[in-house]
Amino acid sequence: MQHYRSDNMDEMAEDYEMGDVEDDMYEEFQGRGLGDSDSDDEEYGSLNGRATDISAAQARKGKDIQGIPWDTLNITRERYRKTRLEQYKNYENVRNSGEASEKDCKQTDKGGMYYEFQRNTRSVKSTILHFQLRNLVCATSKHDVYLMSHYSVLHWSALNGEKYEVMNVSGHIAPCEKHPGSLLEGFSQTQVSTLTVKDNLLVAGGFQGELICKFLDREGISFCCRTTYDDNAITNALEIYDSASGAVHFMSSNNDSGVRDFDMEKFQLCKHFRFQWPVNHTSLSPDAKLVVVVGDDPEGILVDAHTGKTVHALLGHLDFSFASAWNPDGQTFATGNQDKTCRIWDIRNLSKSVSVLRGNLGAIRSIRFTSDGRFMAMAEPADFVHIFDVRNGYNKRQELDFFGEISGMSFSPDTEALFVGVWDRTYGSLLQYSRLRNYSYFDSLL
Repeated sequence: MQHYRSDNMDEMAEDYEMGDVEDDMYEEFQGRGLGDSDSDDEEYGSLNGRATDISAAQARKGKDIQGIPWDTLNITRERYRKTRLEQYKNYENVRNSGEASEKDCKQTDKGGMYYEFQRNTRSVKSTILHFQLRNLVCATSKHDVYLMSHYSVLHWSALNGEKYEVMNVSGHIAPCEKHPGSLLEGFSQTQVSTLTVKDNLLVAGGFQGELICKFLDREGISFCCRTTYDDNAITNALEIYDSASGAVHFMSSNNDSGVRDFDMEKFQLCKHFRFQWPVNHTSLSPDAKLVVVVGDDPEGILVDAHTGKTVHALLGHLDFSFASAWNPDGQTFATGNQDKTCRIWDIRNLSKSVSVLRGNLGAIRSIRFTSDGRFMAMAEPADFVHIFDVRNGYNKRQELDFFGEISGMSFSPDTEALFVGVWDRTYGSLLQYSRLRNYSYFDSLL
């Protein structure tokens, strides 16, 4: 991935803020609440000084789900969307890589309705630090979400609407347990680039190759280490999984072209695979035998999880990839690329992808399947999350349409909820959607 870091998120905002559109629109939004604000105190100034959540009941009555007061602006939502689509700049690493042609991309029906808007929690400020890394939101249940908000790892409860700080990395942080290989002196002012949470384990990765492990049912930090002291050491992605022995492991993908596997029962590095290019994302198959590896090369690879040897090359993408995910069925998986496409692959025939799904305005930065394999969501850098009906062959999709950079998304393990983090100086928030159910058997009672 691009060797990029920022000591101040406002630097990145200059290039990726919602207000970066035509001048008159920018001035209008800036004056009305969609422009720049350098501090939390200044934000929501147009909303009587405080952020108000938006409920499903309010949305059904016509209120914008982000609270944007379109009726007071000199521009309609439709016109702003049109301009956004025309002017949003998709980042490319491969010069003149182009985009997949229309004939190569699957034509899908946009009429799907699988998840409905539930709530926009504007008091929870979801943020990002790197414009290519968007894995900073993790749901552990339909009520519990973990996300990055500046230098804080927050837990938010959808049940009681309360948030609390799980970990603060703005100052010095060090492990309170002693384990071989743990960096006892810890870290200072860690810039978190990626985050994952599963069951009781939280793992955060940093810009300097930092790994910070915290068990949520224990006080303090359990384990800290630096994967490498390489100049280009960003931790790009993390995945927690249960090994065949039952021990909890996590896999780290780094910009030094390495993939590392850690055993959290023994707090030890047990595998280290090296590749020819920086690794931006990896995904372990449900049976833990194969790993999808994508990074700074249009060609991804499928490798043996035990040896790291290539099983098959994945050909078709035109630029660098930053996302991957396995369908729980273990037969298919997906990869997301800066060529604005998500490709679906079948392990029974890897000569080419079986489907090419196209986004609207930018790279596919994040991909998630529901645990039942029924739906797959793919997130663009901003504004759009697409939910596909997997069992219907990806022929039908639902499009979630909003404004702002996407910090991450996560289905709850029971598939009942989908959370989307939105980063924007004024309208940054956490969007919550609930799965629609068709309880047709109730009809027999009427």
